[in-house]
Amino acid sequence: MATAVCAPAQTALSLAHTVDNHYNHLQSLRARYTERYQGMGGVAAGVDRSETGTLTLRKPGRMRWAYDSPAGKVFLLDGKVATFYTPGDPQAQRLPAKQLDDMRSPLRFLLGHTELAKELDGLNLTLVAPGLSTLSGVPKGMAGSLRSLALTVDASGQIHSMRTEAVDGAVTTFTFDRMEENVATRDADFTFVPPPGVAVVAGTAPL
Repeated sequence: MATAVCAPAQTALSLAHTVDNHYNHLQSLRARYTERYQGMGGVAAGVDRSETGTLTLRKPGRMRWAYDSPAGKVFLLDGKVATFYTPGDPQAQRLPAKQLDDMRSPLRFLLGHTELAKELDGLNLTLVAPGLSTLSGVPKGMAGSLRSLALTVDASGQIHSMRTEAVDGAVTTFTFDRMEENVATRDADFTFVPPPGVAVVAGTAPL
């Protein structure tokens, strides 16, 4: 069971600074992820869905979530525009990054020069396991959609998981492993080329 840390605020601030230092010195990152979404699926039953894939990040402002199943499902951010597509859909949806209000949005702070303590209101520290702690708070500018964001990190500042709770109670958890830092990437990794017959339209971010 997680135990809240009864310590001065500087303890949370110190760990946040360690996370800042870790990611501010990176240029790129690749990791395997497991995404678990738990939310309401209508009046009859709730939804508990898990998916896996590969996440690639590159500064400035680029990310790619490539899902294993269905193969070809992607969420891309090229620094200015976000695009998301699921194979079989007749359309891919796109919107400006500045309008992005999506569960993956909090990870964008890793793509620039971050100060985590300034990104999260009500920063709090919790011990969860030997060598692992969770920093939590409410992402600035997302209070209308997210109730909380929690990052579980190790002593070096590396993020092992991210948990978001939406205002409607839906919980999304990303767990990361096989992390590779400063890997080679291509511009094409963050560029969406629609399959034949697929239209790209303005949209809103998906679950």
